[in-house]
Amino acid sequence: METKNNEENGVLRERFALAMERIGEIAGEATVPEAYQPYFRRTAGFILTMEGLYGEIKNGHTEKYTLEEWQTLNWSLYQDILPEHYEKSYANPDYALEQLGETHSRLLCFLYTELRTMIVSAFEQRLEEIVVLAELFIEVYNAFEGEELPSYREIQQILYWFKSDYSELFLTERLEDQLNPDHDFAKKILMEADLSDLSYLYKYGEYISDNELKMAEYINQLSEETVQRMADVYSEGLRLYFVQSRKDLSKKKTVNVRFVIGFERMIRKAVENFRAMGLEPVIYRAAPGVRPVGYCGGIPNKQFAYDHRADEALFLDGNYNERRLGVMRTAYEKNKELAAVFAGPACQEVFGGKPFAPVDKESACHLSERQQKLALEYQNDLAQLRNRYINGEETGFTVLCFPTPEVGEKFPEIFREIIRINTLDYKKYQTIQQTIIDTLDQGVKVHVLGRGANHTDITVALHELKDPAKETIFENCVADCNIPVGEVFTSPKLAGTNGVLEVTETFLAGFYYKDLRVVFRDGMVTEYHCSNFDSEEKNLEYLKETIMNRHESLPIGEFAIGTNTTAYAVSEKYGIGDQLPVLIAEKMGPHFAVGDTCYSWGEDCPVYNPDGKEIIARDNEVSILRKEDVSKAYFGCHTDITVPYKELGAVRVIKADGSEISIIENGRFVLPVTEELNEPLDE
Repeated sequence: METKNNEENGVLRERFALAMERIGEIAGEATVPEAYQPYFRRTAGFILTMEGLYGEIKNGHTEKYTLEEWQTLNWSLYQDILPEHYEKSYANPDYALEQLGETHSRLLCFLYTELRTMIVSAFEQRLEEIVVLAELFIEVYNAFEGEELPSYREIQQILYWFKSDYSELFLTERLEDQLNPDHDFAKKILMEADLSDLSYLYKYGEYISDNELKMAEYINQLSEETVQRMADVYSEGLRLYFVQSRKDLSKKKTVNVRFVIGFERMIRKAVENFRAMGLEPVIYRAAPGVRPVGYCGGIPNKQFAYDHRADEALFLDGNYNERRLGVMRTAYEKNKELAAVFAGPACQEVFGGKPFAPVDKESACHLSERQQKLALEYQNDLAQLRNRYINGEETGFTVLCFPTPEVGEKFPEIFREIIRINTLDYKKYQTIQQTIIDTLDQGVKVHVLGRGANHTDITVALHELKDPAKETIFENCVADCNIPVGEVFTSPKLAGTNGVLEVTETFLAGFYYKDLRVVFRDGMVTEYHCSNFDSEEKNLEYLKETIMNRHESLPIGEFAIGTNTTAYAVSEKYGIGDQLPVLIAEKMGPHFAVGDTCYSWGEDCPVYNPDGKEIIARDNEVSILRKEDVSKAYFGCHTDITVPYKELGAVRVIKADGSEISIIENGRFVLPVTEELNEPLDE
């Protein structure tokens, strides 16, 4: 069904008919310069395909498709950007430059990519989105029909005003998708489809690879008990978060369920669990990108997503920022009642496959220094706006991860191991971790050293306890929201936190890093380096964009000690360390986060450990600036960097008198009561 009343409007349908008639003519004419004719013909052909797809879905014809017909359709929609065809796709900045020239290549490459969002619009029957995108294409085509080639500025302005004028349509719809449970396109598929007929995978309109197909087949053959256990861990994570943080879940009515297509059998049971808690799921599609947020299928080409990560460089300026913020203010106010009852996200993620090492193309768009600042300003202003309507002190989250068949030929074994890791006895860890916390609470600093090729040497300054009987510095993480179990963490003091952090090889938030090195002075990043690229300039650009989130510097927002040696042993046994997500990797050694604190936007909300002590280390010298100017307190990122046990020399608590207590030496736990954690390492 169409989701907007105006899509029944005769004027809109007339615009749709006129646009498609004109695009049909464009597909067969030659009224633009010869060099541009292949581009416009191919793009016109794609739009006409979207017209046909929209009609097929609207008329119910796709309901009769066989699995093979769905697979053929899915491949046809995404084949142009798949790695094997990407070299000659107009979505590829290099190919666009080669075929279209320096002046217009980035603009037309962006347009081609923007028009690909019609796939989603067709599946969700959003006619207005298809119409305005088709009209944009015609307007750009018309500009090339003149006696002289249009200037860069002329085409740039067409795209600029499209993004600005229609931000109300696209941004408002996106926000309502995130808050309104009545936007149920995906939820209907999830809850109503016959999961034994794998045709359902293709009805979302997402790219479906063999990986998602095999994942669904595998989940379908698991026992009812196993699937229920997976679902229970997932949904209970959110409930336990509210219990542990002493927040009132009864005030909430919705939860955002994020999942990867192929896991529907588990997610369906989790939805039933959430409904039993009084929470109705809100399920929205992830926006394109390397780091999807929402439900998603396979990523057809990570390089494609990376190439277009900074397309807003074509039109980002101060006025555009203000326009977007104005739209979002209106949208939040309109949906404030829905925002007030939103509990937070429940995230099911996956891992597997080779780490992504992107190619940084000169032909792609890059933000200028001024635009980087504008992007950060918008990100910060939007976060403040969101927090006014969705108060971080009243919401929670949960997240857990499973492997996919891409993890390797021992996938079934690894999957079973990850289920075991996700369901470890948290009470045992709670007791052991409390011993570690009691030791850390005696210190003023913690000294972490690497070994071998890892030259980590960093001293972390700890907050002072005024009343040790009632207060503590570290949180005892026992797998409520942050699954699996296995860490104690704090927001350290910045002053006095100094040294070097190194990891020889790591995989963070979808990106691969080699020889990562970060230097801290008084808790702030002063230097960073990696050896991914031959050019030091490219290495710095890569780190600034992916880890530094475009900031010149970032504070250390978290210091933690991971205790999940079981996860580490599995990682070593199956050789999957380079594939593990941060969620698991951070539990496999001490880790340090750059960016916001562990408690960002909720530092004023008291947090307690299971022993009843309040965790007082929720702020640092940067986050506390929110009391004066909130724009100086947050950075919109929190990236964990873990030193694995095999590269770890020591973790030692330094007391006020200068004496030291060892927690880990040469990658093994040596603190009394914690030796049990070494058993998986021995195995």
